[in-house]
Amino acid sequence: MTKPIIGITMGDAAGIGPEIVLKSFRHHPELFAVCRPLVMGSAAVMRFYDDQLKTNVPMNVVSSPADAVYDEGAIDVLDLGLVDVAKLKISFIDPEVGRAAVIYTQEAGRMAMDGTIDAIVSAPLNKEAMRAAGYPFEGATQILGELTGSKRYGMILIFGQLRIMMLTTHVSLRKACDAVTREKVLSMIELADESLKTFGIAKPRIAVAGLNPHSGEGGLFGTEEQTGSIPAISDAKARGIDAIGPVPADVVFLKARDGQYDLVLAMFHDQANMASKLLGFGEVVTLLAGLPIIRTSVGHGTAYDIAGKGIADELNLVCAIKAAAEFAVLKKEGKQ
Repeated sequence: MTKPIIGITMGDAAGIGPEIVLKSFRHHPELFAVCRPLVMGSAAVMRFYDDQLKTNVPMNVVSSPADAVYDEGAIDVLDLGLVDVAKLKISFIDPEVGRAAVIYTQEAGRMAMDGTIDAIVSAPLNKEAMRAAGYPFEGATQILGELTGSKRYGMILIFGQLRIMMLTTHVSLRKACDAVTREKVLSMIELADESLKTFGIAKPRIAVAGLNPHSGEGGLFGTEEQTGSIPAISDAKARGIDAIGPVPADVVFLKARDGQYDLVLAMFHDQANMASKLLGFGEVVTLLAGLPIIRTSVGHGTAYDIAGKGIADELNLVCAIKAAAEFAVLKKEGKQ
């Protein structure tokens, strides 16, 4: 089978995105065995970091996907411009950089929808930079959700056999608590069930994490479980879904790691990320569920504190690229 074309967005030019893209293909030649990489961003920025960090990655700069040659050992860079490298300030919020990162993501989404590329891998975006540019997006999830017209989508964190989906992502804790409704929890349980079946899991076991201590202790420590999670779990079971819980958050992730569940539905961003990063920091891959395209990303941010210093670890991006290639092959084979 022909290797899938993976569109890799450069991410925020002032962060570690360009560096980890370069290091991934400089230090991990096995990536060329599983995909044909097409880096999407600014060729000038990629060359700037290549020169500064001395990664010496061969590049073919192209103006359209049709010009890509996919030489073994080299990366094709689709030059979308938008960043004035002469004015680039590493580690600083810049509306121009934020705007460029959004447009790179949108263009990758359009190419994935029309089949020009088989999957997207995202280097990290910076929310402050995007908002400074006038975009209200929380991240690439919302950018691609809007672009594809998807009504229901979510983020799954993957580390080995551990899978965690978030009920809510980048919202305040107060808003996250308010989102634990019967309708919202049921919708995400259904999405998790549908997504896991694309992985070949015929009867997924989905654990719903408790929001409150001890899952509310029957309402003693909060009522969100009684009004939201428990009725939603009952509804899901009535629809033939193997939903379990709510399971107290202090044990649910360990049980999932040990194979008792196929996925945990976490109630909020940090509940999911604290578990995933403690268990698999640097290797956790994010997969968007519910979209008509394949998109994976790293489980970390733009890391402005170390950007441009040559010390960023590329392993997480390597894992994301390999996962995207695997999912793309499964889709072509009709298994996803």
